[in-house]
Amino acid sequence: MKQELIEILCRKSFKYSEKPVFKLVSGRMSRFYVNCKPTTLDPRGMFLAGHLVFNAVRDADIAGIGGLTFGADPIAVAAAFASELNKHPIRAFSIRKEQKDHGIIRWIEGDMAAGDRVAIIDDVATTGGSTIKAIERARSEGMEVVKAVVLVDRQEGGLENIQKYVPDTTAIITRDELIRQWRAF
Repeated sequence: MKQELIEILCRKSFKYSEKPVFKLVSGRMSRFYVNCKPTTLDPRGMFLAGHLVFNAVRDADIAGIGGLTFGADPIAVAAAFASELNKHPIRAFSIRKEQKDHGIIRWIEGDMAAGDRVAIIDDVATTGGSTIKAIERARSEGMEVVKAVVLVDRQEGGLENIQKYVPDTTAIITRDELIRQWRAF
């Protein structure tokens, strides 16, 4: 499954250049760019990502899985679906970028409650900032964040930064694995 997901990511989501031509959110220029959405919204990519992420959290004794919208959303839904297929149900949830100002004022969308043990996920980690923001917001809603999973680690310190907040943090795929596959095409 992992190798097939790497191949799909390389075809749909990964760009590489010998010169730094891709502008990142930070404003810094990079030699590679990863946009997981074309892969995680593809039926096969969603299937693979969901199963791999579910396998990464299945033993964590969690009630829910989610992260900052929109990058985490398709992965959370796919992992929740895979959890049901494996008779080990885990609920998906989404964390808003902006807090609602009407109704029940919450950061979290989904059937989750204070005290629930959860895993925070993200599609890509560079510095880990969006994953850390999701962790902080889940905790502010009273959830116990026990695991973090990143689909693609750009290997630029993000995973290590996230581990300061959630020691049990892992990546499914690394930048080096994508570059190796990209060069093999």
